[in-house]
Amino acid sequence: MWLQSHLSAPNILRRMEQVIEARGTLLGSISDFCRRTGMAESTFGRRAVNDGKFVARLRDGARVTPETLQRVNQFITRHGLAGAGDAPPELLPLIRASAVQPAAAPAREALAPEKNFRFFDNRQKYLLFVNTCSEKDVVARRVGLELGHIHPHPPAVRLFDAGMGDGTVLARVMREMHRRFPTVPFYIVGKEISLEDVRLSLRKMVDRFYEHPATVLVVTNMYYTEAPWLTPHAVAAATSMVWHEAALSGSTSHDFAEQIAQLEPFLAKNWQARHSPKTGNPVYDHPIALVLYRDDYRFLLDEVIPKRGHGRADYDMVIASQPYRARARLEFKAQ
Repeated sequence: MWLQSHLSAPNILRRMEQVIEARGTLLGSISDFCRRTGMAESTFGRRAVNDGKFVARLRDGARVTPETLQRVNQFITRHGLAGAGDAPPELLPLIRASAVQPAAAPAREALAPEKNFRFFDNRQKYLLFVNTCSEKDVVARRVGLELGHIHPHPPAVRLFDAGMGDGTVLARVMREMHRRFPTVPFYIVGKEISLEDVRLSLRKMVDRFYEHPATVLVVTNMYYTEAPWLTPHAVAAATSMVWHEAALSGSTSHDFAEQIAQLEPFLAKNWQARHSPKTGNPVYDHPIALVLYRDDYRFLLDEVIPKRGHGRADYDMVIASQPYRARARLEFKAQ
């Protein structure tokens, strides 16, 4: 009697729906693999990702990273079966394994510029943190001490900021640079991929151009391995590169602020980024180099202003606090 009830038409239909629903999902691929090979799900988890409860967590709605998905697919394909592909529903945030999801779009949808500037950081928490503690002031002061140990050579003091952020550290370091080298030209390159941070940074540069007019500032979104030279490695990236020079006219901070504000449409159009499908990190749509200097100092800065394709990376100082802290242990960050 129990067997007949268990195999009744409603139960059979429900089971068929579950099988159909599982197709195209990571959980469905794992279940099919275990059924074909006779392997227990806990054994699969241990052998594939070194986690015996992996499949159970997946059933409870856990997410998987691209790296974990790659390990699972490699384990399945090594046994001659098909994996779950590159974009199963479980890869998306906050999606339960049993939920029915639409097929992934073959091409990335274009985002409006005003909606495409935030990545993994929570902007409210980030801005609250940097404006209610002295971290950036301490970092800038420590970097300023190192300026006493550099020996710049003509034609300029050359500085590379490996992560501008909102520009607070860089602006304070530039003040210290002016105090130590008031008559020497500055060549400064700042790397930043976040459009919102670029906006905040440029606003802080207005008084820097007024106090130290012999300044060349380059802002770029290139990778760490490209930004110092302002030269992309890939041919496709190099051909799509946007090189824009903004020669600021006038002699007052108000003049400079107005012209920097006029760069907003250019930034919104070109400073676009997306998430890497492999690492999840933000990557640029195309590389950009924005070069700013005062037009009335163009003649003096001729040897300092960079030329496209002829970048130099012989910097007197590199500020690398951001990548250093990004690779630090969590315990160190919390101290």
